[in-house]
Amino acid sequence: MSQFNRRRFVKTAGSMLALGATSGTLLRPLAAHAQESVKLGLLHSLSGTIAIAEASLVDAEKMAVDEINASGGIMGRKIEVVVEDGASENPIFAEKARKLLERDKCAAIIGCYTSASRKAVLPALARANGLLFYPTYYEGQEQDKHVIYPSQEATQSVIAAIDWMAREKGKTIFLVGSDYIYPRTCNKIAKATITKLGGKLAGEEYAPLGHTEFSSIINKIKAAKPDCIYSTVVGGSNVAFYKQLRAAGLDGSKITLLSTVVSENEIEGIGKDNAAGYYACMGYFQSLKNPVNERFVKAFKTRYGQERVIGDPMEVAYNSVYLWKLAVEKAKTFDPEKVAAAAGGVTLDAPEGTVRVHATNHHVWKKVRVGRARPDGQFDIVWESANLIEPNPFPQL
Repeated sequence: MSQFNRRRFVKTAGSMLALGATSGTLLRPLAAHAQESVKLGLLHSLSGTIAIAEASLVDAEKMAVDEINASGGIMGRKIEVVVEDGASENPIFAEKARKLLERDKCAAIIGCYTSASRKAVLPALARANGLLFYPTYYEGQEQDKHVIYPSQEATQSVIAAIDWMAREKGKTIFLVGSDYIYPRTCNKIAKATITKLGGKLAGEEYAPLGHTEFSSIINKIKAAKPDCIYSTVVGGSNVAFYKQLRAAGLDGSKITLLSTVVSENEIEGIGKDNAAGYYACMGYFQSLKNPVNERFVKAFKTRYGQERVIGDPMEVAYNSVYLWKLAVEKAKTFDPEKVAAAAGGVTLDAPEGTVRVHATNHHVWKKVRVGRARPDGQFDIVWESANLIEPNPFPQL
C-alpha cells in the first residue's frame, strides 16, 4: 500500500470510528441485533400452599424455552425468562403481573394455577394490553381477549368422564367435591349430563378446602350404594379422602371413583397405594405412547431426574411456550394484541397429541382420556376420545 493510500485509509477509518462513537448503534454488528432477546414471564406459586402443585410447571416451561433457544429462538431472538413467585396469594399475583408487564416489558406471561389467581391478574393484563397463557384445567365461564386457555375447560373433561362411567360402570353416580367454584361448576355440568343419559344422582356433597375428615361423606356414599363416585376434591384433602375411602372398604377394587383433578403429581402426595385402582380424566398422561411424548418424557427426566413424574398441567405449561412461539411467528410480531389475534387456528403436535386453538374463544380443541392409576403411580389409559373435542366454555345446561 502506498504512503498516500495508507494515510487515507487511516484517516477514513478514524472518521468512521469517531462517527460510530457519536452515533451509538450506527456501526453495531447486525449479528448483535439478531441476538437481542425477548422477555417471557413465568408467574407461578413457588411458595405457599399451592406451590406443591404449581411450582413444577416452571420446570416444564423452562425446558421448552431452552429447546426453542437451542433451535434459534423466535424470529431470530432468544427468549429471556423472568420468573416471579405468586406465593399462593392472589394480591401478590396481581402485583407480580404488573411488574412483569410494565417494568420488565415481557411480551407474554405463562402462569397462574387457580382461577382466583388468574382473575387477579386480568386488570394488569387489560391495563398493559398484555397476554397470558393459562395452563391449568378450569371451570370455563370465561373468555378474555388477553388470555389463551390451552388446557381443558370443564365441559371437555366432565361430559367425557360422566359419559364413560355411565357407559362402562353404571349410571348411579355420587358427586363429591371441595367447596369452591370449580367443583360446583363441574357438578352442575355433571348433573345435566347424568340426566341426559338417563342416570341417577345418588348424592352431592362438598367439603371445605383443606378439609381432612371425610367420614360423614363416606358414610353417605356407602348408604347410597352408587355405581360410581365423581370426585372434584382438590389439593391436600385428597390425601385424607383417598386414605379414608380405602380404610372404609371403598378402594379402587371395590368402587369406581373418577377424578378430573388428580394427575400423576397429586398421586405422589396422596400415596401410590391409596390411589391405585381409581380413575382420572385428563388430556394428558405420562404413559401415553407416541414419539413426541416419549421424547418429551425422556428429555424431562434427563434434565430433572429419573424419579420425576409429569402430570397434565405440566405438559400443558410446556405446550403453552410453543403455542406462544407459533402465534408470534404467525403474527410476525411480538405485539401481544396481534399475537392473541393470530393464535386462533394455531395447531401444535404436542406430547398429548394434536391441540388447536379455537378461532373465536381462545380455548383449545383437544383429545380427552380416562386412565386407571397403577400401583407405581402411573396410569393405564382405558379410553380416549376418537376426535378432538371442541371447547365450550359457556355451556347451555
